Amino acid sequence: MPPRLRGKWALGITPRNFTWILKDKLAICERPGGVGDSHRRVRRQEEIIWLRENGFGCVISIISAPSNLHNYDELQLPYRHRAFNQDNLDAYLTRLYTEIHELLNRNVKVLVHAEEVSDRIVGVMGGYIRWSGLVEEPTHAIQVTERLSGRQLDPFAREVIMNAHTLR
Repeated sequence: MPPRLRGKWALGITPRNFTWILKDKLAICERPGGVGDSHRRVRRQEEIIWLRENGFGCVISIISAPSNLHNYDELQLPYRHRAFNQDNLDAYLTRLYTEIHELLNRNVKVLVHAEEVSDRIVGVMGGYIRWSGLVEEPTHAIQVTERLSGRQLDPFAREVIMNAHTLR
């Protein structure tokens, strides 16, 4: 049973680098609790509570190791572990995009997280924007993704977005 918190802590805290990809539907953030030496168990718990209390119905973790995923079970938040696979990128992205699309079509609010919000996760989400047909033209999809993330994308992220339409 999840711990009972009172006062402002009952609502948790917003995860670091939380960014909407599709407002009120699909978002990204860094791994709840932080990365490496800055990782804090209490912060992880508070961020997962925030996700649950803000209506997220599924967290998709693309980190390689399944570390700390049991915390989602403990706090009653559904999750899926989809370790990023660059060796078979097209097949990985096809499965991931299809899964996200199916969840969103069922009105499930989805959060995707990596260790940190880097060009990898931003490019993958920009690819989803293009794959889903929300933005067809590749350079426009790159611009939209850069605007959403507040960063200029690296060649990997741009390539994912450029090629995403071929995965449909």
